[in-house]
Amino acid sequence: MRKLIILPILGLYAIAVFIGCKDSASIDDVNIQQLTPYVLSIPTGLPPMDIPKDNPMTVEGVALGKMLFFDPILSGDNTQSCAACHRQAFAFVDSNLRFSIGIDKMPGTRNAMPLVNLGYQKQFFWDGGAANLESQVIGPIQNPVEMHENLVKALAELNAHTQYPALFKRVFGGDKITTPMLMKAIAQFERTLISGNSKYDQVKRGLSSFTPAEQRGLLLFSDINKGDCGHCHVVGSTFSDFEYRNTGLDSLPVDLGRGKITLNKTDDGKFKTPSLRNIALTAPYMHDGRFLTLEECIQHYNMGFRYTQNLDPNLANVKKGRLNAGEVQDIIAFLQTLTDTEFINNPAFKP
Repeated sequence: MRKLIILPILGLYAIAVFIGCKDSASIDDVNIQQLTPYVLSIPTGLPPMDIPKDNPMTVEGVALGKMLFFDPILSGDNTQSCAACHRQAFAFVDSNLRFSIGIDKMPGTRNAMPLVNLGYQKQFFWDGGAANLESQVIGPIQNPVEMHENLVKALAELNAHTQYPALFKRVFGGDKITTPMLMKAIAQFERTLISGNSKYDQVKRGLSSFTPAEQRGLLLFSDINKGDCGHCHVVGSTFSDFEYRNTGLDSLPVDLGRGKITLNKTDDGKFKTPSLRNIALTAPYMHDGRFLTLEECIQHYNMGFRYTQNLDPNLANVKKGRLNAGEVQDIIAFLQTLTDTEFINNPAFKP
């Protein structure tokens, strides 16, 4: 999930998908009525989730995806799973590491993104390099500084496994595990990673109440003359519009971000707005993990941002230094109400 494969690797991705698709016709032939439909539990305050028609969720499919998510078989040396860099206790980021370490002991270049409410997003990775949840699955598997596995080899290992062939056949049909099957299984599990029972949510449902500092923080968060956070991190629901913005981190972007995908200069230095749900658990912050604390992050938007060529208009039009130290702490108090302890302890997400 956490970073884009370099462009030559994208070619390998396309080849791997082609190889897998040659044997994927049986997916459409499965009698879905023989499986148990998986009913998502959507918390009050979150919208219904759109499920792809070609990947309906089933209890069996989710269980298979979970098994794969925690299995190191998908890495080049069978030592690292998806879960190795996405830990539940930290809202599925890589603990407090700025950059995750791959199987070859090399650090990446982008901070691991949280795996929270993924079913509401349309594109994936910091730069939107994956068009949907299914296609993002194989990015880290093939990335040379992450799991560093040859996808053909991974499929061969799965097909030779004592359990996986029968499990895949039950869920998708067919006698051979293919790339689309692998993508769909893990995506089914990842769609279940829904967070919507933080203190904020409980306050909205009338089950709790904010402290004075938390209430002040919410007002400052939404005030266009103060925090002005709501333009991007829309209050409620997902706490993000998942659009791409240049937030003035560098005068000249070291990482082109979205511009690397679109090849459009106006997208240089733009990165996807992450959700703020469980934000207190997901330090360090930004695409490159440069800020270690929430205070550092807020102070960047308060006075540290640079007037870059592609700076987001919402920042270009605000006054620097508009928040005093007490107001920064109030916003932090509000952000801490977005921590969902039920989510990070949910046994359904554990190995």
